[in-house]
Amino acid sequence: KPKRDSNGIIQCQSQLDKEACRYADKVRALRQQEYDTAVVYSDREQEMIAQNERSEQDFIAYFNSIIYKCHPNSSDSIITNWTRVGKLLSIYSKGKPIPFKSISGKLLEDIKLFMLSAPRGGNKKGTLSQNSAATYFSIVKAGLHRAFIDEYLTVDIAAKVKGIPDVKVKRETLTLEEAEKLASTPCENEVLKRAFFFAVLTGIRLCDIQDLTWGEIVQTGSGWRVDFTQRKTHVVDYLPINEQAYSLCGERGEQNQRVFEGLTGSSWISRPLKKWIEASGIKKHITFHCLSHNKIFY
Repeated sequence: KPKRDSNGIIQCQSQLDKEACRYADKVRALRQQEYDTAVVYSDREQEMIAQNERSEQDFIAYFNSIIYKCHPNSSDSIITNWTRVGKLLSIYSKGKPIPFKSISGKLLEDIKLFMLSAPRGGNKKGTLSQNSAATYFSIVKAGLHRAFIDEYLTVDIAAKVKGIPDVKVKRETLTLEEAEKLASTPCENEVLKRAFFFAVLTGIRLCDIQDLTWGEIVQTGSGWRVDFTQRKTHVVDYLPINEQAYSLCGERGEQNQRVFEGLTGSSWISRPLKKWIEASGIKKHITFHCLSHNKIFY
């Protein structure tokens, strides 16, 4: 039967007991406040409070945080584009946050105009092309749409603002004669050369060639076939290939081993690829992307 004061608080004798009692009283007060708040505010009011708290958060920080969540298995180029857009948003806002509550159709139109004159980034001079600006602005809209789904926005603002129209660009193609000229030109990167001509013969994208394993190249009754899931579309594809394409794969390895081991992403191979093409005397701007639209069969 411990002694209590007029408020019912136990009168402790030792210093340790007194400290424990004060701590317990603070916890009780905190729990009482939580209970009182739950009683005072309805579910609707609590949701409004939570929505107001979300509206104070920074869209740029949110955008950067969802890049890998939205694209866990995407190609390097997609991740690079989203990362670049995050940096451009910081340039647009001059390093300041963009609270969700400040986002409106007018602000999105301002970002659109900014993209049309935004710097290219890296060591590249000048401003973005219209097609690059269109791609980047569509990524901004995708980020805002995701924010609407995650309830940071109460209105899908991205759906109300039109994107930047693409400009029709003539695609460079590689002729049979040019392919033969490249084949006879030495390349400093042997894996790059084999992968390039594998793309020439099959039309498979660079990102899929990078990930291609020996287990995905299967022998059929009439030859060889590539069974793979496209990284861009996530569609399972079954593509017959000829003996020449198969020979470019080199010596067969383990099932889970990559066929073109050591092949880097597009940002790393662009320079040696350009150097090789220029050494062949070809004046066109040829990239791996061109090859997915320009298959050549010998």
